[in-house]
Amino acid sequence: MIQRHHYILLALLLALTVGSFLVSFSSGSVDLGIGTVLQLLFGAEGGLEQQILFELRIPRSIAAFLSGALLSLSGVIMQVLLRNPLADPYILGISGGAAVAALASILLGFSGLWISNAAFGGAMLSILIVFGLARSQNSWSATRLLLTGVVISAGWGAMINILLTTSANNSVYSMLFWLMGDLSQSSAGLPSAFVLLGGFVLMMAVAPSLNVLSRGDLQAASLGVNVARLKLILYFSASVLTACAVTIAGSIGFVGLVIPHMLRLLGARDHRVLIPASILLGGSFLMIADSFARSIIAPQQLPVGVVTAIIGVPAFLLILRRTKPAPG
Repeated sequence: MIQRHHYILLALLLALTVGSFLVSFSSGSVDLGIGTVLQLLFGAEGGLEQQILFELRIPRSIAAFLSGALLSLSGVIMQVLLRNPLADPYILGISGGAAVAALASILLGFSGLWISNAAFGGAMLSILIVFGLARSQNSWSATRLLLTGVVISAGWGAMINILLTTSANNSVYSMLFWLMGDLSQSSAGLPSAFVLLGGFVLMMAVAPSLNVLSRGDLQAASLGVNVARLKLILYFSASVLTACAVTIAGSIGFVGLVIPHMLRLLGARDHRVLIPASILLGGSFLMIADSFARSIIAPQQLPVGVVTAIIGVPAFLLILRRTKPAPG
């Protein structure tokens, strides 16, 4: 049952999201200031500042929010599907397939939308390969799916190393930025927003079943949940969400791993609360990380994945320290 403190948590996260947008709009090599941003948003004329805000900052902030929200929601789904606290959106090799396709496009001289489309295609190919290999006699288990994903990830990793070592020096820099997560050229369109909205609606519809499934397949089946069908929905939903996130910003780590754990520590264990909370906190986290990435050594920029790792590693260690071990 959703309790009063859950509504308070969601309200606070919504306020954090609004504040994160304002910080993201104002941060960068040109410091606009939150007051200036508010004036420009409400119709004031600003010349160059207006151009920076509406043509650069706002599209990048939206891309950061969508990417973080997609990864967080996918992380929630993966942790339920695999019943593994270390599961994250990339654990099944989706980012590896996307990376190989994107790096190959960079190596061939493509840029912009071509790289994004290639990354999405590579991610979808990896999804089909993992699912096809994980099936055995028309059935599959979480363990088999996880092991298949790990092996496929290792294969993609080998191909990534081959592409990096055989590339010209001028291509390696772009490849490394993509692998570490980069929002400098990102602008998410309506398709990504619709995928996030569709994933949110679908997961909220099955949230009561997720609460039961998190306690085990047998208990879920005994309460009338079609476990096989639900797991199929979860796998492909998480995969598509991750594919869209990778298409927007490359491989950004720790968002889908840390955010769900952090929210569970804050009391959001009911998936009817955890799902919207993960979207808000994941999007806010990545916007704040991106603000640091383009401000710390301005006018140069760090890959946002570096910042999420710097924040995510100690955060996850703290979460592990505060998490009680399972009995037995």
